[in-house]
Amino acid sequence: MEKFSISDQKFHLGFCPSSSSMDLNDPSTVSETSGQSPPSLAYSFSYCRTSSDASAFSDPTTDDTSFCTEPSPAIPTRKYKLNAGDKADDQDAMDSETEMMKERFAKLLLGEDMSGSGKGVCTAVTISNAITNLYATVFGQNLKLEPLPAEKKAMWKREMACLLSVCDYILEFFTESQTLDDGTTMEVLNSRQRSDIYLNLPALEKLDMMLLDILDSFHDTEFWYAEKGSMSSNSNSNRSKSASFRRLSLQKEEKWWLPVPCLPSCGLSEKARKQLRNNREFANQIHKAAMAINSTILAEMDIPESYIDTLPKSGKTSIGDTMYRYMYSADKFSPDHLLDCLNIGSEHDALELADRIEASMYTWRRKACLSHSKSSWELVKDLMAEGDKGDKNTILAERAESLLLSLKQRFPELSQTTLDTSKIQYNRDVGQAVLESYSRVLEGLAFNVVAWIEDVLFADRSL
Repeated sequence: MEKFSISDQKFHLGFCPSSSSMDLNDPSTVSETSGQSPPSLAYSFSYCRTSSDASAFSDPTTDDTSFCTEPSPAIPTRKYKLNAGDKADDQDAMDSETEMMKERFAKLLLGEDMSGSGKGVCTAVTISNAITNLYATVFGQNLKLEPLPAEKKAMWKREMACLLSVCDYILEFFTESQTLDDGTTMEVLNSRQRSDIYLNLPALEKLDMMLLDILDSFHDTEFWYAEKGSMSSNSNSNRSKSASFRRLSLQKEEKWWLPVPCLPSCGLSEKARKQLRNNREFANQIHKAAMAINSTILAEMDIPESYIDTLPKSGKTSIGDTMYRYMYSADKFSPDHLLDCLNIGSEHDALELADRIEASMYTWRRKACLSHSKSSWELVKDLMAEGDKGDKNTILAERAESLLLSLKQRFPELSQTTLDTSKIQYNRDVGQAVLESYSRVLEGLAFNVVAWIEDVLFADRSL
């Protein structure tokens, strides 16, 4: 599968330090007293220095044994002292976040097996599930073009920083030349962040920030929403009662719980339309970038043996005679033309077709490996780069791959295939698990933003 680089996008994402490597609070508030940084596990939680009864801001004493010969000037202590209620609130907040940190740490160690019997999932799957569940908690009820509530945004940033902090300790070793003071050159072993994390994680964090900025831009809009398709606007009751409501298509009627965008009878202003179009294009580029990263990470994951055991003996039986004849006999293969000839009535049919195409693709690759006297699945990537282009199995595998890519582009909301699900389930690489789950949730959020903008523009065109 062709790998996409985030640097190929229209906009340069650049490299920025991982947010997990920075404390959410000012580190100077910690280091000025102790001279040390707070523990790394506390980076995602608010850090508060405890107040001592014998602090420098306590009331002056009249002790004769003081080393100061002159009385020190009075310090207005009311600036620094907190009342009992504030101290109690701060302590409650710290206790709550400490308990949350303990809970997440325990789930990570137990592998989500609360019985403690050691039958839990591996660390990679635990972190992947944690990112997916956090996304569902924060964005699951967000079905409108509106800013994310402050508490949910803070929760997303805080807990994602905690989950991403593990990537700061995933390293790779390399040798470099070092010249000593006497001019002697020697090779030394050094470490750096693993290359896939170094390239993709800062890009994903920037995409995350861009999506939140897009949602924040919809703070004062000319449209509003009617909950669950009702004909009354509970959040904008003072707006015109003659407002036009979008007619739900058959596809949208299946999701009747989604809020319906409502517009004034005169429609949107030209400025609002321009802003929506710009945000739609921006979100669409973010969606493509996140999808490219996700596809690259999934392609680099190992294929589970359980999936290999389920592959059919013949790729022809997997895709059927009609598709096989076209893919084998066509001089110039056109995946879009083949998809147009197929009767794909729903996303369920598209997902089933994607599973069959993917199974046939790996079946042909496996046969190509055997024909080249390569029995190990680890040599499949070498075959893709160096294989005989005239081999029938190689040609069919390449055409199946292009057909699968076209199908996913035609159905961008397509669920994960059986192979992708198996890779995520049996993956043991923590770094790949973080990158895959992070890119997947950002891809879904960007797609939703584009769809919500399309709904508003459709309602405006329907007036």
